[in-house]
This record gives sequence, structure tokens and C-alpha cells, in this order.
Amino acid sequence: MIGRIAPLFVLATVALGGCALRSDVRRLEEQLTTMQDESDRRDSMLAAQLTQVLALQRQAGDSLAAVEANLLTFRGETLGQLYDVQRQMLQVQELAGQSTRRLNELRGDLDARGQQLTGAAPAGGAGGASNASAVQMYEASLQQLRRGSTGTARAGFRQFLEQYPTAPEAVDALYFIGESFSTEAPDSAAAYYTQVADKYPSSPRAASALYRLGSMAESAKDTTAARGYYQRLIAKYPTSNEAALARDRLKALGQ
Repeated sequence: MIGRIAPLFVLATVALGGCALRSDVRRLEEQLTTMQDESDRRDSMLAAQLTQVLALQRQAGDSLAAVEANLLTFRGETLGQLYDVQRQMLQVQELAGQSTRRLNELRGDLDARGQQLTGAAPAGGAGGASNASAVQMYEASLQQLRRGSTGTARAGFRQFLEQYPTAPEAVDALYFIGESFSTEAPDSAAAYYTQVADKYPSSPRAASALYRLGSMAESAKDTTAARGYYQRLIAKYPTSNEAALARDRLKALGQ
């Protein structure tokens, strides 16, 4: 009896062992499947995150490029506005500061002459009246120009030059006739500016006239002529305000 039970026990043990082995295998397969699923999910999440990072990187690159483009545009516009402001300041200085300085100088000369001509009262009186009339005519014409009445101002300056061709304000009158033509007849303006630069090279107006000639040539797309005027201005009047502006324009023109 005992002899028959022993083989059965062995067979039962082997069977149970086989069942246990298959159970372990299934659990191992389930664990492997779970691990594979988790790995796939992680890979999918990493891929999604990588895609998102790349998209953010592209957006950042596009934004940076847009910012750089905007900065370049802003810099160009700012430089252009700065140039316009400098030119307007120069024109204000021409219309106000320089004429005032010249008027003060003229008054000082008149006072000095009046003191020197104490022995020639009739001639001195006539000369003083004549100079006073010249100043009044010049100032009246300048006021018309400031108000925008270019035709009236131009007529006044021309009459002034006819009556007082050697007056100290003659170069200013000639220059402002050019200014009166600057928007409506550039060729006429250029002719008067050229007279100022050629006939009165020692006057501060000569530097202003050369700058205006260069600016007008540049506006007319004649860069060769513009460079010539700017270079002439810098060579003859290197310390003038106009020379500083001319150097900036030469840089803008590639020289």
C-alpha cells in the first residue's frame, strides 16, 4: 500500500510544481507586459514633451527674429527722426539765433559809428537813418518769411538787396530768398544758395547754404552731387554745426 502511495505523491508534487511554474511564468509575462505598457506611455509622453519643447523653441526663435526686426526698424526710424530734428533745429537757429546775433552786431556798429561821427552831424544823421531803414526792411521781410508768406518775404528781400547791396544783412537776405524757394522751386533755391556759398565764403551762411545744397541734391537722388557738397562743407567749415550733420549724411550715403 505504502509502495503505491509514494509514486502518486511524487506525481502530485511534480504536477503541483508544474502548476506553480506556469503561474510564475504568467505573472512574469504580466509584469513584462505592464512594464512594456509603462515604457510605451513614458516614450509617448517624452515624445509629446519633446514636440512641445521644439514648438516652443520655434516660437521663441520666431519671436526673437521679430524683435530683432522691430529693433532694426525702430533704430532706423529713430535715426531718421533725429536727423529731421537736427535739421529743424538748424533752420530755427538760422531764422532766429543767427539773425539776432547779426542784428546785435549791427546795432553795436551803429553806436560806434555814431560816436565817431560827432563832427559830421548831417552826414551821420543821414547815414543812421539809412541804416535804420535797411534794418527795418530786412526784419519786416524776415517776419513775413517766418509767417509763411514766402512771396511777400521774397519781394522784400529783393528790394532790400537793390537798395542796400552792401549792408551786413545782404548775405542773410540772399540766403532767405533761397529758403523762400526751397519747397516750391528747388532749382531757384539752389541758385541762391550757390550765390551765398560763392560770394560770401567767410559768412556762416556759406556753411548753411552748402548743407542745403547737399540736402536738396540728396532729395533729388543725386548722391554724387550731395557727397560733393557735403565734402566741400566739411573741408571749408569743419567746426560748424552743418559739418557735423554733413558727416552723418555721408555715413548714411555709404562714405
